[in-house]
Amino acid sequence: MPATIAGDHVIVKRLFNRLLPKSWRSTVVTIPVIRLHGTIMAGGGQFRPSLSLASTAGLIEKAFSFDAPAVAMSINSPGGSPVQSRLIFKRIRDLAVEKNKKVLVFVEDVAASGGYMIAVAGDEIFADPSSIVGSIGVVSASFGFPELMKKIGIERRVHTAGQNKAVLDPFKPEKKEDVERLKVLQLEVHETFIDLVKERRGTKLADDPDLFTGLFWTGKRGLELGLVDALGDIRTVLKTRFGPKTQLKLVAAPRGLFGRFGLFGSSKGFSAPDIAAAAASGVIDAAEERALWARFGL
Repeated sequence: MPATIAGDHVIVKRLFNRLLPKSWRSTVVTIPVIRLHGTIMAGGGQFRPSLSLASTAGLIEKAFSFDAPAVAMSINSPGGSPVQSRLIFKRIRDLAVEKNKKVLVFVEDVAASGGYMIAVAGDEIFADPSSIVGSIGVVSASFGFPELMKKIGIERRVHTAGQNKAVLDPFKPEKKEDVERLKVLQLEVHETFIDLVKERRGTKLADDPDLFTGLFWTGKRGLELGLVDALGDIRTVLKTRFGPKTQLKLVAAPRGLFGRFGLFGSSKGFSAPDIAAAAASGVIDAAEERALWARFGL
């Protein structure tokens, strides 16, 4: 249904409801719910779907099209790409202002790092006492293999046009100047993150020296620090706020077995090498995802 037609339908529905006697009017409130669960990265693997603006924009826009007083979001993410995190945050806030709707965020297991960046898009943030929140910092991790290369007799050959094109090559010894350059970049990204949290949470934040050091806390401690507004679960909070008849409507993309893995639907079809490459990529993605979750004991 085109956006203009959908908008007219909502207006007519509201007018019709107002013309009815109060005893006939519907008292059921439906709140759309989006589940933003997973690591955050651009693209994502064929076998390990992840959160990005591309994968969430449609769901977010659909949720804001509901004739509802608020949009609820369930977040469970250890973080990932700071760029994708901020793009998702911005899309949520843009639509919240455009549609004049409140955004209520509910943290499940974890909303840390980029996951917390998305969470602050909420006008209110709720968490379980045992949820993990925070980790307002920037991290970059890799491995180094120069000694292994020597032992197995492999020579690394890299040819560049530009003296800094091969910085932080994992197969070459680490250079102090390369690490310093990386840290400068991390500090800039960290400052952007801090500014965003301060802008959204404002005076709710406690004056604690550890707040922006990358540490993370339980939801209970996060409440004391001003990282969340209250403790509670999505169903209880929404029914308390909008009435016992409130219905939660999950907004989700259709995902069939083959559509999920991306094996069909392409005009080019697929081949054994394609599947093997996707599987190999999936193993790497899974390892990266596992490392992110493991930081929080999950």
